[in-house]
Amino acid sequence: MPLRRTKQNTQLIAVVAARFSIAQMKRAQQNGMETKPALPLCHIHSVPCRQRISVKNSVVIGSVSFPLDLIKVTQGDPLFSAEESAMVIAQAEEEGVDNNEYKSGKYKLGGDWLVNLPKTRTWLNTKLKTTLFPLLHDLFPEIIRSPSVLRAHSVSLLKYNSTHPRTDVHVDNGILAMTLAMTPQSEYVGGGTFYEHMGIDNILQMDVGHGTFRPGSVRHGGHRVTSGTRYILGAFLLLEDHVEHVRRLKNRGAKLRTSGDLTGAVDHFEWALALNPRCTTCLKDWAEILLSQKRFAEAEEKIQQALDYLEGQDSDALFTLGLILSEQGKNAESISVYKKSLELNAEDAQLCYNLGIKLGEQGDSKGELAMYAKATEIDPTMGGAWLNMGTTLAESGNLNDAEFMFMKAVECGDEAKTKSMLNLALLLQKKANTLASGGDLNGAKIAIIEASELLDKAKSFIDANLALGGLNSEDAAYAAQFRPMRIQCIGS
Repeated sequence: MPLRRTKQNTQLIAVVAARFSIAQMKRAQQNGMETKPALPLCHIHSVPCRQRISVKNSVVIGSVSFPLDLIKVTQGDPLFSAEESAMVIAQAEEEGVDNNEYKSGKYKLGGDWLVNLPKTRTWLNTKLKTTLFPLLHDLFPEIIRSPSVLRAHSVSLLKYNSTHPRTDVHVDNGILAMTLAMTPQSEYVGGGTFYEHMGIDNILQMDVGHGTFRPGSVRHGGHRVTSGTRYILGAFLLLEDHVEHVRRLKNRGAKLRTSGDLTGAVDHFEWALALNPRCTTCLKDWAEILLSQKRFAEAEEKIQQALDYLEGQDSDALFTLGLILSEQGKNAESISVYKKSLELNAEDAQLCYNLGIKLGEQGDSKGELAMYAKATEIDPTMGGAWLNMGTTLAESGNLNDAEFMFMKAVECGDEAKTKSMLNLALLLQKKANTLASGGDLNGAKIAIIEASELLDKAKSFIDANLALGGLNSEDAAYAAQFRPMRIQCIGS
């Protein structure tokens, strides 16, 4: 029975907003394309506000190009005090925010929506009225004619810690977005916001009471917290007098795709692209649909078009292109694209995992192992990376390190667990034979009993899945190959 590997990960993470451009928006408004009043979408209801506040010397704009020059970060006096923030967090914890979690992309997040945290929602409504909406009006006068037209929706209080350390790199589903720091930096290690275009060496840190305001389409993610607890409050922002037809069509298409209506999804992406041919998320989602349908040439064309608009600066799009190229057998090109994606986002475990597989296929065991090690550093629960690392080490004769990797994979409990049990059993069988040949029959007995127990467990998992109609023909073949294990002693 040969050692088993897990395969290249083809999971795709869809994003949900089109590329932002003030110039495009102003042209659309001038053409009358986006001027109907929006339907009420907000979870937090704004109050028309007459007060204006000065933003002189309170906001810094980095010396970077569009769209990063539109990221505004407060400096100097905070928007609210550490004491006020601590009161808000205490109230939210009374409402159970620290006991909740939900999944976003590849990661589980701690925290909750403010619709479920009425005390926190009341506090934020007041801040929106007195401080935040007037500030946003002053920061983005080109698109916000009055604080009264702003609406906040999908507002959440997120909790980062060692078990819920980060988010995916993503875009926000709003024309604008904001992030408010709710925890003093002294209370956690790591954290901050990663902006893909800025790179891993330029993490934006904010102390409690400060905020970031930006276009929703800027790709970013919550950077890893390694210890302590960090709370942030995030909100997507819409305009009452600006209906985003492209975004609505794209979002509807994404929902149809999730429900399995791929034809309806593509129709909506096409309609959105008719209004805005540069809707890169429409092109990306469409490419992913074509990839799932094995229409690789068409998928490559769509994703390449998106990357051309994005000037090659989108790690998710590059990841998808790497998959498409790999499916077509263009291995060298696939590796090159994966490496470009890694340059933009070195914290993507699935990317490191896929690149490791491709490097292994090309005979680069050293590079393969380095990528698996990086993947497990980012996500210690990635069983497939531990399994493949153990398999590569075992094939090179390094059985001791391979045994440790297989044991780590078994602990992960994902789809790699059964394969890891099989591989570990085979390794222990070989170990038992070596011990027996050296005269250590007691050690050989211990090893072969452990191997047999692993095989029994693995077979029970395979049989159960086969009975439920799961797994695949490969698993059925392995189930049929089970035989009693024997120690092959010298002279026997």
